[in-house]
Amino acid sequence: MDPSTVGVALSHGFTGGLGGIAPWADALRGAGFRVATPLLPGHGTSIEDLARRSWHEWYDAYDAAYLELASECTAVVAAGLSMGGALALRLAAHRPVAAVSVVNPGLVIDDPRSYLSGVLRHVMRTVPGIRNDIKLAGQDEGAYEAVPVAAAHQLKLLFRDTVASLPRATAPLQVFRSTVDRVVTSERSVGAIAARYGGTDIRIVRLANSYHVATLDHDAETIFRGSVAFIREAVDAARSAPAGRISSAGDAA
Repeated sequence: MDPSTVGVALSHGFTGGLGGIAPWADALRGAGFRVATPLLPGHGTSIEDLARRSWHEWYDAYDAAYLELASECTAVVAAGLSMGGALALRLAAHRPVAAVSVVNPGLVIDDPRSYLSGVLRHVMRTVPGIRNDIKLAGQDEGAYEAVPVAAAHQLKLLFRDTVASLPRATAPLQVFRSTVDRVVTSERSVGAIAARYGGTDIRIVRLANSYHVATLDHDAETIFRGSVAFIREAVDAARSAPAGRISSAGDAA
C-alpha cells in the first residue's frame, strides 16, 4: 500500500479546536497519509459565533474535507475525537469510506438537561463547559470555557441523526474508549454503536490511563500506533476485495 494515496478526514470535538487532534494528525502524516483537519464553523472564534451555528454546518465542513481528499486519494478514512467521532460515523453512513477510527465518540448526551435544550436555549445562553478533561498535566485542547445552550441543542440533533444513520455504515470501525471520561460519561454512546452499526468489524480499544481528550493524554501513542495499523489493514483489505464488495453507502444526505 502506498500511504500517500490514502486520505484521512480528521475532526476535532465540540467547542474544541485543532490543538486537541494536532498530535494525532502529525502521527498520521508521519505514516505517510494525507490528512485534512477542518476547523468546524463556530470553533476557534467565539462562543457567540458557535451559538449561531447549526450541526449541518459542522457536518458540511467535515464532508468538504472528505470530498477534497477523495479527489486526490484512492481511499479515504473517517476519523474524529468526541463530536468529531459522531461526524466520522455519519460520514461513513453517507460516503464510501475505507475505515472509521474514533476516540471517545459522543452519540448520546448524558446530561439530563439535554431533554429540555430546545426550550432552555431561549432562556439560558450558556452553561459551564468541561474542558481539558485530560489526566496528563500541562495539556490544553483549546476548548471554550462555556457551552452555548443553542449549540448544545444542535449537538443533540446531530447525535440523533447520526444514531439513526448508523445501520447504513459498514466500513471497519475502530473505537478508542477511555475507562474514565467526564465528558462522554456513560457507555450509552458505545452501546448505540454496538446495537446499530451496520458493519460487523467493530474493534473497541480500552484506554486505562486517559480521560476524554485521550489524544493529548497518557494513551496517545496507543491511539496513534493503533489507528495507523488499523488504517493500513483496512485499506489493504478493501483493495484486495472483489469490486463492489466493500462500501459504506451512497450519496451524501
